Amino acid sequence: MTVKSDRWIRRMAAEAELIRPFDGELVREADGRRIISAGASSYGYDMRLADDGFKVFSPIHAREIDPKQFSDESLVEPPLRTTEDGSKYYLLPPHSYALGVSVETFRMPRNVTAICMAKSTYARAGLIVNTTPLEAGWTGRLVIELGNLANLPLRVYVNEGIGQVIFFESDEPCDTSYEDRGGKYQGQTGLTYSRL
Repeated sequence: MTVKSDRWIRRMAAEAELIRPFDGELVREADGRRIISAGASSYGYDMRLADDGFKVFSPIHAREIDPKQFSDESLVEPPLRTTEDGSKYYLLPPHSYALGVSVETFRMPRNVTAICMAKSTYARAGLIVNTTPLEAGWTGRLVIELGNLANLPLRVYVNEGIGQVIFFESDEPCDTSYEDRGGKYQGQTGLTYSRL
């Protein structure tokens, strides 16, 4: 199994629609302002947080979270805020947990799996992005799990880099892919909650 380079990522984005929309280079500026980088890096892809699905866990309407019978009553949608330079962000309260969704849709080949992890820019500010697998044969927008470990509220910017996806290619395809087994998160297009 090998880690795949920016060349491979660019080729697969063009030939197999691995990532859509796709930035072939690392983007650090948008609309004349600095952003948290997104796009192809040396050995990964920095995906962006979308602005159409972000919710924070809150005890306002619920007392517990049951992953077997998930209720969206445990989540609230915070307001989308704007900075002076036009950047948009959600404010993640101290010691809280949230769910977001990637801008990008991923289409994983049968012999490729990937993991998503935090970008160091956010990790140094106290944000944890759970390491999430993108299994062979899975297609969809990635739900991103975010935890603020800091004692202060943390800005989480939309349409900017949130996590890096690292791709691993096997020398042989798997017997049963995520798609073959009818994985419960196959084809998700937005914020999707825990399912059994």
